[in-house]
Amino acid sequence: MLRLTPVVRNLIMINVLVFVGSFLAGHLTSPVDYSGCFGMLMPPVDVVTYYFSLYNAHTACFRPYQLFTYMFMHGGLGHIFFNMLALASFAPILESYWGEKKFLIFYVITGMGAGIIYALVNYFLFPGSGGSMLGASGAIYGILMAFGMVFPNMEIMLLFPPIPIKAKYMVFLMGFLTYAMDRSGSVAHLAHFGGAFVAFLLIMFWRSQRFVIVADISCTCAGVFPAQ
Repeated sequence: MLRLTPVVRNLIMINVLVFVGSFLAGHLTSPVDYSGCFGMLMPPVDVVTYYFSLYNAHTACFRPYQLFTYMFMHGGLGHIFFNMLALASFAPILESYWGEKKFLIFYVITGMGAGIIYALVNYFLFPGSGGSMLGASGAIYGILMAFGMVFPNMEIMLLFPPIPIKAKYMVFLMGFLTYAMDRSGSVAHLAHFGGAFVAFLLIMFWRSQRFVIVADISCTCAGVFPAQ
């Protein structure tokens, strides 16, 4: 049984509540036609999806806050299920290892980092593209990258088939599942892998800071206790 830590539990609750809110909005409110943002015919969406998804920065629909809100939106039941499964499976161990504050910082930075990469790629390479990005996949890819880097040889028992597998292999399997269930397009997929890239850079930075601290302590000790 999965044992959820406080931040992970709250993140899952927020994602589920936003997903339910989007579903209810689609049935209880009038759909929003945002074709004018792209100059082409687009299928209408519910009001929650319209405001919280991340759009191309060239369009009138783009708002800076979407770089944060998009990661709590999901396009379907399979999309949110596999994202939350990955979050519940790997994130609690990272939160227990890092602490609540550091884990939350990591989650937000990787999620927003993926959104920024998506915005930059669209802005410079696909200025006229339509559609939007939504989902926690960028942050999830970051978590998978972190888990594989921090606990590469930890063995995890699969539910089916019930066999052990090392974390560094399991993260690729979960990454493939989240990739397969995401229908937000090739540019968004690139941005999601960008979340893993941001995670790699952030962990390497943290490791370098730890090395600097250890080196400073060593130098201080050498000054207090000089070699005989």
